[in-house]
Amino acid sequence: LEDTNPCAGVRADLKTCLLQSDCVKKFNKTPKQCLSTYDDTVPTECQALRNVFMECKRSLLDNRQRFRGRKGY
Repeated sequence: LEDTNPCAGVRADLKTCLLQSDCVKKFNKTPKQCLSTYDDTVPTECQALRNVFMECKRSLLDNRQRFRGRKGY
């Protein structure tokens, strides 16, 4: 099943990053719970991907950024 959403690449990278983190593996939390915590169980790489994903989603709603192009990949 191909994901054709505009921010699909960032979402896929964030998903794999969270699933490989200690928060999910060792502490058996869901990825959604891991995103809401800001501790050392979630790598800074995943937190950076989360910020990029949020910027990508925000750029879909902002009319000025819609004409400039989406952020993300």
